[in-house]
Amino acid sequence: MSGSDTALLYNDRAVLENHHISASFRILKEDDCNILQNLSREEFREFRSLVIDMVLATDMSFHFQQLKNMKNLLSLAEPSVDKSKAVSLVLHCCDISHPAKRWDLHHRWTMQLLEEFFRQGDKERELGLPFSPLCDRNNTLVAESQIGFIEFIVEPSMQVCSDTLETVLAPLNVKDTTDEPSNGGENRRFKIDKPWISCLADNKKIWKEQAVRDAEAKAQKEQEQKASGNREDGGGQQPPAEE
Repeated sequence: MSGSDTALLYNDRAVLENHHISASFRILKEDDCNILQNLSREEFREFRSLVIDMVLATDMSFHFQQLKNMKNLLSLAEPSVDKSKAVSLVLHCCDISHPAKRWDLHHRWTMQLLEEFFRQGDKERELGLPFSPLCDRNNTLVAESQIGFIEFIVEPSMQVCSDTLETVLAPLNVKDTTDEPSNGGENRRFKIDKPWISCLADNKKIWKEQAVRDAEAKAQKEQEQKASGNREDGGGQQPPAEE
């Protein structure tokens, strides 16, 4: 914990998320920024409640519980997903979705985010604090971190999000199937396009190839350092005298 004024204000819980929500609504109170001025009191109350829920749901500390809760809802015989939970999950997936874009965009965002993390790590080192995950610029394995991020965070999130959207949007896409052959309910289930699947697979493949190259380069460097150390250790020794 940094003990910063902002952290103290929000009791160390979702500090940046709470700060962004608070700052946004303060700005919206300015006359030249109040894009919500035509909303009724009830509409504004609903909007504010939704925004608060959505932004707080982007805090990664809520990630696994959020996915678990949504999976439980979707597993019901007649799943019903309320608006807040649905839009919160969609925004959270958008927030972590750069691996689901084509490589050039994903790589650019990865480097920018890592630089942000590394600067945080530099500040943590300066303050004598332990490094947060992925914040040590000298010891973070970029390729390995992205492989794990895709496999354990992004892919499961996008799957749950697509299942949620198919459940929520299905009633809006009811089609007359009386003339279609009956092949079971699964074939008639509403489906959305999932262009991110190929992007995730392509990006993960590139990172795995990079991880192999990184491991080989690290092994070679360690071997060179070991050889250099052996030469230095043996440099001052005299050859044995001949008898």
